[in-house]
This record gives sequence, structure tokens and C-alpha cells, in this order.
Amino acid sequence: MSASSPKRKLVVLTGAGMSAESGLRTFRGADGLWENHRVEDVATPEGWARDPQLVLRFYNERRRQMWQAKPNAGHLALAQLERDFDVRIITQNVDNLHERAGSTHVLHLHGELTKARSSIDEDLVQDIDGWELKWGERSADGSQLRPFIVWFGEAVPMMEEAIALTEQADFFAVIGTSLAVYPAASLIDYVPPGVLTFLIDPQPTRDGGHIRTFATTASLGVPLLAKALGVQSTAQPAT
Repeated sequence: MSASSPKRKLVVLTGAGMSAESGLRTFRGADGLWENHRVEDVATPEGWARDPQLVLRFYNERRRQMWQAKPNAGHLALAQLERDFDVRIITQNVDNLHERAGSTHVLHLHGELTKARSSIDEDLVQDIDGWELKWGERSADGSQLRPFIVWFGEAVPMMEEAIALTEQADFFAVIGTSLAVYPAASLIDYVPPGVLTFLIDPQPTRDGGHIRTFATTASLGVPLLAKALGVQSTAQPAT
């Protein structure tokens, strides 16, 4: 490839398994709980209406844990791939580990822990300084600031942009997600016909055709992805 040739576009969908090796549980388990809380209590508009201070405390703790966590080798290896590819990450995770690893194009489908939004206007968003969002902190419209998280029952505003990115992929990879959470799971259906797709997960749910699977974790699987794409990864976990 010449210096002037455009880089091929690698579009990557990441889920909870991507951050699990960094010690973060970014989605509910099979028991319907998220860090010992009912999902309905901390991840729905109804839960916010019932007990907003509980919801604020819950996400403050998630935010505090996020800042204590470090990107793992999978995050770092994805960032390294930007040397050879136009890497576009679409993540279901709400942490900032991709960005802290060095990835420069990250689209968050389900919101971001580092931001807060108006309780009234979903487009009125601001950064959070530190880990704590307090009761009584107001948005510019005077409403209580709430976590900038897409809760169950709410629309996923970045979905159209994610679909557009997927439709442009020269390669597509799915890392750390079982493809069971919609609408994010439907993105694989928008991959152009014939485009090589990689699934990295300890228990991949699809195989065959143009889909190649690596039944392993993100930290081990992303270097295998790099090798399959013809480049070498030297990423090591952050210390």
C-alpha cells in the first residue's frame, strides 16, 4: 500500500467482554442484576423517576470504578491497529477505556459515564468533572442532571450513525458481545455482502461463511485479529 492510499476501514463492535478483563461489569448478568441492583431500578426511566438519588449513587460508583480501571491488552491492540487501518469502534460500553487506550474514533451506542445530560432535553449534554454527579447539580435548562446513559425503554440515538459506519466496512469485527442485545446486535446484518467478519468471544454465537471466530478473550483475540489482517500487535496490558 502506498503512502497516499486510503486505509481500509475496520469497523469494530465491542461489548461487555471487552472491558471485563479490566475489572468492569458494564452490563447485567444472567441473574438480571447489575452490581447487585435490579436493572429496572438503575437502568430505566421509571427507576430514575422512583429514586433518582439511588440512580446517581449507582452511576457514581460505576464512574469511580472506571477511573480506577486500566485499559487491557485488547483495548491497546485495537488502538494500535489505527497505524494500518481506519479503525472505527462502535461500543455498547459506557466506560472510556477505548479512548484511554488511544483509540481516536469511538461511537458510544449506550451513552458515556464521563458525561451528564438534562433530565428534560436529551441533547443538552455536558462533561462530568471527576467521578461524582451530585443531587442538586443542574443542567443549563434548570433540570437535575442525570447520567448520560441510554436506559432500557429509551431510543438509541447513535444507531443510524452506527449503521452507516457498518455499511462502509472493509472488515468487521465483533468483540466481547453475544449479539443478544438489540438494536446493537442487528449491526452485523448491515455488513456489506462478502466482507470478512471476525467474532472474538469465549463463546461465539455464529460461524461459517464470511465469519471467522476466535473463541477467546479480547486481550488474546485482538492480536489474533491483527495477525489475520496481516499486521503484528505488540500491545501489553497497562501497568
